[in-house]
Amino acid sequence: MLRPRRRWVALGCLTAIALLGLLAAVYNLPFVQDRVGWRVSELRARIKYALSPPEQAVFTPDPTLQAMVKTTLAALTPTATLTPTAGPTLPPTVTPTPTIEPTPIPSSVQLNGVRHEYQKWNNCGPANLSMALSFWGWQGDQRDTAAYLKPNPRDKNVMPYEMAGFVEDETNFDVVVRIGGDLNLIKGFIAAGFPVIVEKGFEGEGFDGWMGHYEVITGYDDVRQRVTAQDSYIMPDLPVSYADLLTYWQAFNHTYLVIYPADREAEVMRLLGSQADEAANSQAAAEKASEEIFASTGRAQFFAWFNRGSSLVRLQDYAGAAQAFDEAYAIDAQLAVSDPEHRPWRMLWYQTGPYFAYFFTGRYGDVISLATQTLVNASEPTLEESWYWRARARAAIGDSAGAVDDLRTSLQYHEGFAPSLELLQALGAAP
Repeated sequence: MLRPRRRWVALGCLTAIALLGLLAAVYNLPFVQDRVGWRVSELRARIKYALSPPEQAVFTPDPTLQAMVKTTLAALTPTATLTPTAGPTLPPTVTPTPTIEPTPIPSSVQLNGVRHEYQKWNNCGPANLSMALSFWGWQGDQRDTAAYLKPNPRDKNVMPYEMAGFVEDETNFDVVVRIGGDLNLIKGFIAAGFPVIVEKGFEGEGFDGWMGHYEVITGYDDVRQRVTAQDSYIMPDLPVSYADLLTYWQAFNHTYLVIYPADREAEVMRLLGSQADEAANSQAAAEKASEEIFASTGRAQFFAWFNRGSSLVRLQDYAGAAQAFDEAYAIDAQLAVSDPEHRPWRMLWYQTGPYFAYFFTGRYGDVISLATQTLVNASEPTLEESWYWRARARAAIGDSAGAVDDLRTSLQYHEGFAPSLELLQALGAAP
């Protein structure tokens, strides 16, 4: 039998545990997260980043594996040979093909009908998807999109393919996702009555460095040289200069999404032109990135190399992609010294191309190193993709137990994340 003093101590401990459990349950309620969650997250981030500045943590590819990829690329590159000719020949007669002049578009168009929403905490992707859908009469809001896109509100990012998945699975509309976009494409879609979602970089007062952001573009004005963006963080009808849009859009390989009713698919494909074909789109984006590499320096050149790698991943040229990412990370290391304040150290929160490239060239150590650094640098490691890729690399080197642990962690941060569930099943483990 407990003595009175010990009994009171035990009762106090049990009460404290119960209170902590109650506070945790209350904290996870959606309306509490909306009001308090961002403050707790920001405080956590400030403390962690003050102790371990992420802008100083640099990923360095394994030089041995790097050399292996370069050797493989050299072996696969054909050597050009010259074939002598007997003499000059007359050019063949060519029947000229009439060119189709594109339909001219107005110098200014503004679309109405998007219901603006200010994003709730950590809810940029769901809010922008909800806004874009509202143009077509969809009646939901960001709570509906978030329930599908990020069951865990602390998940740091929503990928474009996840947004497309919501449109395809949960609505009667269709969607296209493409890369390598330009102003003419945006203007063509808006002039035809289609708002465009773009994924871009973002910097501003009160933010700890560069990060990703979505906007819904609903208008343009050639005279004022600006687009109109429905910005879930700043304001409705935000004027954004063409120059700023292109600068920040580059960080995400000029990615864009267009939602449309199924009966207007032919019109969307016509507006896309050659970009309607995904392989042609990826090839064009890789070429665009190559041009930007030689026309830029510093952070812009980092983005250009990264974009080339991402485009080559889509073409399944993993060796070429790995080499491009190696070049990007060499520039990233320079930025850590020359311009740490603007270094995009959050890049792997939003884009996973390096994981594909390094994994499919057998560079499992680089996948593990890069994923670990990404998770450690995050204020909270709510990045299911990084946990998944580290698990996949661990499984490849025979560390099945470590892989299972990582996969289960990824599912804690994104319940039902299909790639993790599939790999767990392949490893013979339960979620």
